[in-house]
Amino acid sequence: MMDGRTVDHEAARRFGRNLYAARRRAGRSQEELAALCGLHRSSIGLVEHGRRLPRVDTLMKLAGALEVEVVVLLGGIEWLPPPPRPAPVGFVVQPGS
Repeated sequence: MMDGRTVDHEAARRFGRNLYAARRRAGRSQEELAALCGLHRSSIGLVEHGRRLPRVDTLMKLAGALEVEVVVLLGGIEWLPPPPRPAPVGFVVQPGS
């Protein structure tokens, strides 16, 4: 748990790897990227190490500062809804309800 919200740790790790790779391709240090986005360098480190997922506005800033599309930073991350739970025993589902 972070900030009272559930965090998908695999998504956080993947996003961190994507951010690190994009930052390196752009030739930026963590300090430079942080300054461009109005963040602290430690925030960039936490994201790159998969310990924090950025908010949407921060995602936009990161992509803009690195001059990449947001999808580059989100590459390989997907969410699939869980399968439907079976109806409780003795519960009858009426057609059309």
